[in-house]
Amino acid sequence: MGKIQLGVTFVAAVVVRLTDLASRLSRRMKSNVAIAALVAIAVLAGHTVSAQITPPSQPLASLKTVPIPGPDYTGYVRDKSKAIALGKALFWDMQVGSDGKTSCATCHFHAGVDNRIKNQLNPGILRVDASGNPNPDQTFSLGGPNYTLKAADFPFHKLADVNNRNSAVISDVNDVASSQGVFNTKFLSTTPGNPQDNVTQLDDPIFNVGGIETRRVEPRNTPTTINAVYNFRNFWDGRAQNYFNGVNPFGLRDPNAKLYKAVTSLTSPQQVSVKLKNSSLASQAVGPPLSSFEMSADGRTFQDVGIKMVGKRNLLRGLKLPRDLGKKLFSPNLKPLAQQEVAVDDSTLGIYRAPNGKGLKKKYKQLIEDAFQPQWWDSLWSIQVDKNDGSRQPVLLGARSLVDPNKNTYTLMEYNFSLFFGLAIQLYESTLISDNAPIDQYFDGNKNALTSQQLRGKQLFEGAAKCINCHGGAEFTNASVKNVQNQRLEDMILGDGQEAVYDNGFYNIAVRPTTDDLGVGGKDPFGNPLSESRVAQQGKFRQLLGVDPNITVSPNQRIAADGAFKTSTLRNVELTAPYFHNGGKLTLKEVVEFYNRGGDFHEQNIGNLDADIENLNLSDQDKDDLVAFMKALTDERVRYEKAPFDHPQLFIPNGHPGNEAFVTNDGTGKATDALIEIPSVGRNGSRTPPANFLATP
Repeated sequence: MGKIQLGVTFVAAVVVRLTDLASRLSRRMKSNVAIAALVAIAVLAGHTVSAQITPPSQPLASLKTVPIPGPDYTGYVRDKSKAIALGKALFWDMQVGSDGKTSCATCHFHAGVDNRIKNQLNPGILRVDASGNPNPDQTFSLGGPNYTLKAADFPFHKLADVNNRNSAVISDVNDVASSQGVFNTKFLSTTPGNPQDNVTQLDDPIFNVGGIETRRVEPRNTPTTINAVYNFRNFWDGRAQNYFNGVNPFGLRDPNAKLYKAVTSLTSPQQVSVKLKNSSLASQAVGPPLSSFEMSADGRTFQDVGIKMVGKRNLLRGLKLPRDLGKKLFSPNLKPLAQQEVAVDDSTLGIYRAPNGKGLKKKYKQLIEDAFQPQWWDSLWSIQVDKNDGSRQPVLLGARSLVDPNKNTYTLMEYNFSLFFGLAIQLYESTLISDNAPIDQYFDGNKNALTSQQLRGKQLFEGAAKCINCHGGAEFTNASVKNVQNQRLEDMILGDGQEAVYDNGFYNIAVRPTTDDLGVGGKDPFGNPLSESRVAQQGKFRQLLGVDPNITVSPNQRIAADGAFKTSTLRNVELTAPYFHNGGKLTLKEVVEFYNRGGDFHEQNIGNLDADIENLNLSDQDKDDLVAFMKALTDERVRYEKAPFDHPQLFIPNGHPGNEAFVTNDGTGKATDALIEIPSVGRNGSRTPPANFLATP
């Protein structure tokens, strides 16, 4: 009995010790520790066990089982269905861009991404020097601006042996395949009712052909908007914060992000802070409309967008108003989607469709009033912003102090337009849920939903290929709200065998050298680290992120953030080529081969590298099985653009007539645009699905 009691006591001690160790380690490390604990116990008991008895920490499941994240909209939204309609209109409306042609959807029209192939290269301008300072790369490895990508250009890192990262490098391209946005311009003003802003053309040393300006291209590949609501943070570097501040992407990091709120239309509006949890989509949505690469002339504000979209209100007729309010006061407001056809059976906008089929019969001002609580837009007071120091104060419309050439004056609706824009688009994108792929049907109980090959691929995905370690859960990403919200930071063993703290859901996987793009290792506009691990190390977690960190990070503790990027969802991945943050892989087979060889820059990135990025020794059959499984993540509603993935008509810039050596001048120093039509689609979708990027199968 004594020996038995001693054995039990010893086993219990082992379990306690291993459990304590496991609590400090990452999910990836926990599974290994759990396996070790079980093996130790079994050996002590005289038995053998298989490591497969330990389930993954984020098991795969149907997306129908995951609640859609979001904030409490009480006090902000009065009618969600009308806010969704507003969000869909704003998302697809080409008039939002400074050029009157560029919408949010311009880069997200195909399965939530962009399948254009002309003028889609950026030279890799996020390269940084040893001190972490941007060192713009102005040299294109491929054809340059207005180049048309070809299948032969991929992968961007070509090897003699696709299974051996140390084999001879045939070619290496540090360009990024991304999305074209706007020309390089300086904002001057908006004219209410005019979709085009008044701008000044600026020289662009990078995006030009023979001195003729071309559209600029973003420095990172476009991620999908479908299922993006499940991300705890958005953008590749996570800068779109989980808390929405109503103004910009940076949440609590920006202490000056303020809006105004009026208790009644007669009382003076009060300056307030907004803090909406699980609203990273709203944080993301308000970034591109002011980006001088994506949608905007440099220097535009959301108040300027508001003036264009809702127009000035004639609140007190007959009063003498300053020029910036009165110049176009009586111009008609912009008709939503005025240049674009809306399908009669559009699942959201059909009931708002104008009689002629183009645009909506309600104006943006009406849509905002219907969707949002009046304290955010209904006031006889306006907000003045000093042109020199940015100070703000409410003034009663018509007061003598209103006429001040040194101040910009906005109605409450205009001033708070970023709030309406962010929340409406978040509510719309929250409907873009693809939860009926074969994988969902399989977990819903239909065991015939997956083929035998896809089942083999699933087993590899969850086992030898290690995919599930980063692409776990029903969301197929560890960057999800469900996975991150209670465990923002984790410990991890890196590729060099050393332990470090990292931001949950962000990994360096050796797509490019770490110094090409720091990703979440970069900084926000206020000089703070984007990495939450580094924020915790500086003792600013509660100040900048609103909560306490789940683990303590000491000043000397190692951080794994540089070159790490948010893990993308794999849902609908069949439709969303090219792949990775640099868009450097064309096919899913190339992606699997990349992981099979342990990445492309394994040795260079070893100090920040995810330890799972190692040789996998997959057979050709294994690779094909994995690709087949990933195709089981495609929701056919997305492929065929059926509701809720139907949409209005869109005209998108597709480079410029000519090529990388010659373009035509439109008479203003800019290259002439080539536009292609994306037809409107109603709730029943397209008969023929749109082609993928470079027609990838």
